[in-house]
Amino acid sequence: MKIKQTYSYLSDQLKKADFLPLLLIRLTLAYGFYTPARMKWNDINAIGEWFGTIGIPAPYFNACLAAGTEALGVVLLILGLGTRLISIPLMITMIVAIVTVHWANGFEAGENGYEIPMYYLLMLFTLLILGPGKASLDELIRKKN
Repeated sequence: MKIKQTYSYLSDQLKKADFLPLLLIRLTLAYGFYTPARMKWNDINAIGEWFGTIGIPAPYFNACLAAGTEALGVVLLILGLGTRLISIPLMITMIVAIVTVHWANGFEAGENGYEIPMYYLLMLFTLLILGPGKASLDELIRKKN
């Protein structure tokens, strides 16, 4: 009986923090996209040139598109605003990164493999399906309407 009461108490306490996993996923992704977005914007011409060498069509346009998507993603993920919408282009960005850059290197992150982009893709898919969670502007707007 004591174990059942302890489990019930623990379960009740953990329910109070059910907003945390989705918030932490959003903040982790925002942090993860910040440096690549900044790096791309710092030398967008070099990124466009590089995109051309790896076979990405319209390389300068797509460099700007990737950098803009990542930068916008950082802001929207932090705020929890338009989370499901921004997840889609960020997922596409991760798929393109996996296919064009990381796949040939295998899975391991240490070998520039697709491990980290795959994790990002899975986290973005989680946000697409579950939404941003309670600690978000999306939720605040939903409650007002």
